Amino acid sequence: MKGNIEERAQRLALYIIENKATVRAAASKFGISKSTVHKDLSERLPAFNHTLYQQVKGVLEENKAERHIRGGLATRRKYKGEA
Repeated sequence: MKGNIEERAQRLALYIIENKATVRAAASKFGISKSTVHKDLSERLPAFNHTLYQQVKGVLEENKAERHIRGGLATRRKYKGEA
């Protein structure tokens, strides 16, 4: 997914907003690292599209607030033998 960094950042932001996806899910979908996704969204995106940045920031903050719940559910599934 090389090429125009601004285009990549915009596509990542739209994907996360539309799917309420996590940084990890977006990185997996686009075949890049979580660090790259985070850098694109937190540093590069606000420089050229601040309104889109505000929208994606809201989704990321919501994901951050809920991550302890997802982690607990994953641990529960692990020890109950569920997939």
